[in-house]
Amino acid sequence: MLTLADIEDLRAYERDRDDYRRQVIELKRRRRVSVGPIVSLVFENRETMRSQIQEMARAERMVSDDLVQKELDVYNALIPEPGELSATLFIELTGDQALRNWLPRLVGIEHSVILWLPGPGAGPPGAPGGEPVRAVPEAAHADALTRPEITASVHYLRFALDPAQVERFAAGPVRLAIDHPEYQAEALLSDEAVAELLTDLRP
Repeated sequence: MLTLADIEDLRAYERDRDDYRRQVIELKRRRRVSVGPIVSLVFENRETMRSQIQEMARAERMVSDDLVQKELDVYNALIPEPGELSATLFIELTGDQALRNWLPRLVGIEHSVILWLPGPGAGPPGAPGGEPVRAVPEAAHADALTRPEITASVHYLRFALDPAQVERFAAGPVRLAIDHPEYQAEALLSDEAVAELLTDLRP
């Protein structure tokens, strides 16, 4: 969990921001997985959330502890506990026409994301079999982001794995899939991504 002590004041953050942002960009690169042409997931951790709060405080010129604490309360909920993965799903569309076309079609996509772990009957990547771990939308944000007729372009998801599933995740291969009626795609997690995400899953 992040506290006020973890968030630099604006002047201190401005001095270090360029170097810090380069580090966070590299961290997010290891934690980003593209699933098909228009969806990607960034798996969040304590540092990605600290970066989000620092940038929010900078953009909004937050100088009071009360304002920063409100952001901490929101983003701390997105930091995974051991045995969990937390992800931000982005529907990456540009242009009004693409948004009007896709967002109504993708209602419910936040319930359609699956981690496929190796398991009984698992074949090579892309083959049937394996053990599914379906994402659950983050409860605190789901109502605000979901409408019956159109979805949001950002969703917050959580995957919960038991200890045996964590070990299967570590053994790999691991696939990330979307099985929405209007959008089916999957991606094989790289060895680098698996190693990075194990830092969240293992205490």
